[in-house]
Amino acid sequence: MGKLSLYTNDNLDALRNQSDELADAAVQELIAQPDFAKMINGWTSLPETIPSDFPASLQTFFNFYQIKPDFINQSKVKSSQDFFDQKGNFYLAMLGFYSLPYCYAFADGAQVLVRSKRITDEIGVRLSETALFLLDAFRPGTFISDDRALLTLIKVRLIHAFSRLFVSRYGKDWNPNWGIPINQEDLIGTNIAFSLLVMRGMEKIDKFPGKEVHEAVLHYWKIIGHYLGLRVSFWPETAKEAFELEKLIKKRHLHSSEAGKILLNALLGYYKTTAPDPAFAQVSESLVSFFVGKEVSDVLGIGRKVKLPDRFVNLVLVLSFFRESGFNVSYKSIRRNFLKESISRLGKAVTLDIPVITRS
Repeated sequence: MGKLSLYTNDNLDALRNQSDELADAAVQELIAQPDFAKMINGWTSLPETIPSDFPASLQTFFNFYQIKPDFINQSKVKSSQDFFDQKGNFYLAMLGFYSLPYCYAFADGAQVLVRSKRITDEIGVRLSETALFLLDAFRPGTFISDDRALLTLIKVRLIHAFSRLFVSRYGKDWNPNWGIPINQEDLIGTNIAFSLLVMRGMEKIDKFPGKEVHEAVLHYWKIIGHYLGLRVSFWPETAKEAFELEKLIKKRHLHSSEAGKILLNALLGYYKTTAPDPAFAQVSESLVSFFVGKEVSDVLGIGRKVKLPDRFVNLVLVLSFFRESGFNVSYKSIRRNFLKESISRLGKAVTLDIPVITRS
């Protein structure tokens, strides 16, 4: 039976009211002593020894990263990284045209996202940070011989905790029926969107790598989830479990919302103004609709205005990647081109930093 018995409304209701106590306690200290946040932002990798002047909650938080989880399967890790090395451009495209819009269709989770003005006002920066997170997480050797990604995962986890605190403290219009901001169900759902839905998107463009790689990628996101503070006891181990969990979350939360439409319009607006090819900009909404499907498109209020044959979608993406990177794609070339493009578009290299809250 595996984990299928865990996927019930009662269990997901409970997850909806659970946060991440370890990160929440750490953030309380970082707000009280912002110099520690500045110090963390200045690190280029996770230090071997945690600073002795860190308070107990920060010590406990960082000690969590000193021990590798015992469930890591090195073969599956290598398989996932090899897949990203070969198809990383498509992986990132699936995030932008499938995973993120799909998340916006889940009304309760979209409420916290829309309350982050950076997503709507600085969407280019936010998308670049998400891409950097993926690139760091899939760096060859990560979770086996290279621990540089841990600092990125730490920062993402802390950013979630900062957002959770700010919305809880200052979001006067927050509806308790939406659950705790950035709760465990939404965290798991987002990781499902970044793994299962990417595989589903690959299948839509005839690039599905097979069940073995699919389940290796699920395992990879179990490791990422562990370091992001997810309750990985609920994380699916098989394609079947992932399918059933996503289906239940979809049934629970797929609803139209003003928040979701605001987020999607910001995303599509960004694509239309930054696409290197005007023809590509004109079909961005149709590409999103193609990937998310009719039901989700209806919830988001979009449609396939341009009828794109499935093979044409593949060709559009391939030509776009060729224009940027050439056909000799690898992890190194994807990362190099991403950093170059981020400087060109944002005027600076993209970085991931936790908030530094200074009091006047």
